[in-house]
Amino acid sequence: MEQSRLGEIVAPLLDWYHKNKRCLPWREDKEPYHVWVSEIMLQQTRVEAVIPYYERFMAHLPAIASLASCEDEELFKLWEGLGYYSRARNLKKAAQEICAKYQGIFPGKFEDILGLPGIGAYTAGAISSIAFEEPRAAVDGNVLRVITRLTRDCRDIADSKFREGITQALERVYPQTGRGDFTQSLMELGAVVCVPNGKPKCGDCPLGFLCGAYQNNTQSEFPVKKKKAARKIEQKTIMIIKYQDRIAIGKRESKGVLSGMWELPNLDGDLTKAQVFQWLSEREFAIKEIQKMEDKRKSLKHIFTHIEWHMTCWIVTCESIAEENGFTWVTAEQLEHEIALPTAFKKVYEKLNK
Repeated sequence: MEQSRLGEIVAPLLDWYHKNKRCLPWREDKEPYHVWVSEIMLQQTRVEAVIPYYERFMAHLPAIASLASCEDEELFKLWEGLGYYSRARNLKKAAQEICAKYQGIFPGKFEDILGLPGIGAYTAGAISSIAFEEPRAAVDGNVLRVITRLTRDCRDIADSKFREGITQALERVYPQTGRGDFTQSLMELGAVVCVPNGKPKCGDCPLGFLCGAYQNNTQSEFPVKKKKAARKIEQKTIMIIKYQDRIAIGKRESKGVLSGMWELPNLDGDLTKAQVFQWLSEREFAIKEIQKMEDKRKSLKHIFTHIEWHMTCWIVTCESIAEENGFTWVTAEQLEHEIALPTAFKKVYEKLNK
């Protein structure tokens, strides 16, 4: 699509957005803190899932200063279930930098926003346009899908140069007013009309008269994206080690998957009962019983971005505990209200409770 024709999307898209936009809590104002937190939460996560997390987060941490000063355990508990905990860590780091460098006031320049921890070009563009009315595009998968279908562009959307080109082309047609609404209208169209899975709702689209894919009935061919490498499968043995009303948890190393988070005791591989017993004995656990957690499937699964865990689970009951074995012993109440377990381990714990 030529640049002049790309400019034709602005008016009908804004008109459609003003009439059809969803009522979402972070759209109630243009406070940059609200825009920022919502955009970070929405990465890799559905809108419906984010809403209760966003509302709870804002109730506990209503301002940048409160985020900057909160304890990690509180932050991770608020984030529990959203996954990708590096997002939460970077939110706090960025809040601390805003307090130190910008006196607690969210910076208004794109370049300054882009320089904050955990913020890339997409998020910086979203905040700049929505909160500060700058002519900055926020190009994510939804926007790329809309534009490639409009233009029938067969280039690989995973190519960073292609994404940069789309960003620049859009920024040249940004309106003089309503820039934040234009950014959100593109996101919204991709989320609810020009959808990624299933048939797009072309009859509801305000851009059908311009859309090359719609006019040629080739919507399913776009966007073009090269196949991802297959996820690496990792076998894990997870243990729920119980003593009276407490279970054992530990802290993961400060690198790799789920770095620095709480975890259930676990080992690489699919270990037998004898191997689990030997590992426990070496750590001087006074074992009363070891029982495999049965599942209709062979194992519980949890999918990370590039890794898939297949988990075999054992329930261990202890006669007594030795504090020096390196684990922290916690109650169900602590796990409910104070301590955040990553979803992979939460699945195992919740299956035990069922």
